[in-house]
Amino acid sequence: MKIIRSRDFTATRPWGALDIASMNGITTRVHWTDQPYKWHVNDGEEVFAVLDGRVEMRYREDGVERSTVLETGDVFHAPVGTEHVAHPLGAARVLVVETQGSV
Repeated sequence: MKIIRSRDFTATRPWGALDIASMNGITTRVHWTDQPYKWHVNDGEEVFAVLDGRVEMRYREDGVERSTVLETGDVFHAPVGTEHVAHPLGAARVLVVETQGSV
């Protein structure tokens, strides 16, 4: 059993992760960051939940770049093939559920 106090987690580098679980090829991690990630497409679906802070999520639909600001408690679901990038607005902690080994 684990109890994760996500607000207490700070990584030594942007997008550093605390592994929580790996279940049937799906990983669940808490990430801490204060820097943007990179544009990418995951190998499978991805669920991205903001636990603390705010994150601007940029994504492309039909070749058009869009963005939305995710507040604490908001969840972003990226279906297979969704190109996206997260830009934290200050420090943020996010819960990411994705295929093991995904980008």
